[in-house]
Amino acid sequence: MRHSLKIVAALLLLAGLVAAGVWYWRYEEAPRTRSEIVLYGNVDIRQVELAFNGSERIAEIRVEEGQAVRKGALLARLETRRLSLAVDRATAQAAAQESVVDKLLAGTRTEEILQARAEAEALREQADSARRTYERLRPLAAENLAARDRVDAAGARAESERERLTAALERLRQAERGPRREDIAAARATLRVRKAELAIARQHLADAALFASDDGIIQNRILEPGDMASPARPVLTLALTDPVWVRAYVSETDLGRIRPGQKAEVRTDSFPDKHYPAWIGYISPTAEFTPKTVETTDVRPHLVYQVRVFVCNDAGELRLGMPATVTIPLDATNGDGDGGPPPCGDPVQQ
Repeated sequence: MRHSLKIVAALLLLAGLVAAGVWYWRYEEAPRTRSEIVLYGNVDIRQVELAFNGSERIAEIRVEEGQAVRKGALLARLETRRLSLAVDRATAQAAAQESVVDKLLAGTRTEEILQARAEAEALREQADSARRTYERLRPLAAENLAARDRVDAAGARAESERERLTAALERLRQAERGPRREDIAAARATLRVRKAELAIARQHLADAALFASDDGIIQNRILEPGDMASPARPVLTLALTDPVWVRAYVSETDLGRIRPGQKAEVRTDSFPDKHYPAWIGYISPTAEFTPKTVETTDVRPHLVYQVRVFVCNDAGELRLGMPATVTIPLDATNGDGDGGPPPCGDPVQQ
């Protein structure tokens, strides 16, 4: 019985030693002797939700789901009648105010000055005539040779004609001096306001067209013609074709063996005979979970860090979510840490 227990204990001890050796080789020796690091992840791309920068009913959408588009391509358009009328109104208001400014800058015309001068001379003669009439009747009233009412009426008329002459002379002086600088400045300020309103109206009209922000593929048509669009309601979802990367995770023990700019290679199950040139573009500065204050040696190797491996996708074969295998050679000449991408081309056939 004791002999059997000794055999069992020896076997357990041997199994423990084997497990410890495997663990040591995996986490201590293997990383030092490996010539490459193999990571597993999924293809990831950026997506853009495209929306109109205005609120109006959608008139047309020119693209379908799955359609490839180039940067700047017209994708959709809003109804523009109301926006066009707003531009016409702002254009007319700006033109009218510009005429006001031009008139002030041109000053008073010679014909207007001559007309004001002639009007002043005519009023001067009328004022002199009214004054002489009053002066002739006033002594007669004192001797009861003229009615008092008639004398008072002549005096009122003489005063009225004098005031009219004063106003005409002031108008003549203003015509000769020309517009005031303050009036010109105010007119120019109003013109700037009108031009700004016109620019806003034109921008609203331009915003009625929706263009592709970059090269990509239409992923979703969220709204349709007849729907009411607004800046808060995306119309289309655009999946960008560049950049494309593989989102993978590297263990803490391999973290020090990779660097941004290091060359890599990507393979997929969909195209197993093709190798896509790639490079490490981003390494997360933090682990996927917060480590404890004190870590044991068997927990530390299980910490992982996110890595983005940018990949050449000139043929457009890599799609969002596609499983991918990343191979990172560990030779001394691979990558200088400058972050620069390798030249892209067609994937290598094997």
